[in-house]
Order: sequence, then C-alpha cells, then structure tokens
Amino acid sequence: MYMFVRKYTKVRSVADAARRAKSGIGHILRESPGFRSYYVLDGGDGVGVAVMIFEDRESANAANDKVLGFVQASLPDLNLGDPEIIAGDVLVSMESSA
Repeated sequence: MYMFVRKYTKVRSVADAARRAKSGIGHILRESPGFRSYYVLDGGDGVGVAVMIFEDRESANAANDKVLGFVQASLPDLNLGDPEIIAGDVLVSMESSA
C-alpha cells in the first residue's frame, strides 16, 4: 500500500473544507484505480490533514494530482495554501479485530 498525507496549516474552517471536499474529492477517489481509503482530520488551530491510501504508488500519484487540482480550483476561498505533503509505502497496517 501507498499513503499520501497532505497537511494544511492555515485553514479558515477545516470542517467546511472537509464538507465541501467530501463530494468532489470523494468522486475523484472512488473513480481512481487502486483507491483504498480517505480520511480528513481537524488538528485544531487551522490545521487540516488529509490521508489517502492506495494499492500502489502510481495510483496514488495519479489521484493526488487530480485531488490537488480540485482543491486549487474548487476551494480557493478557504485560502488553504500549499500543503506539506508526505508520501510513502505503508510499512505497518493494523485493524481492530472487534
């Protein structure tokens, strides 16, 4: 698996950004080959973090380019700025057995 983490540090409203991104980014990701999961978290004080997990690097890179394009084109009023991006192979994955 391959993971992209995008961290935005000056988000006016993380909740609004997440709500508005859910349908647009959700649509992009659901149509992307290799897509596994997507998470958004509110880190407080204008910090928003988005995590995308894919089967492989190529699928993740292709989807990330589309997602960044959507964010820049559709959410400019939120003044998100350029995210800090961390990406890499997932080395450990665990799920609850409950």
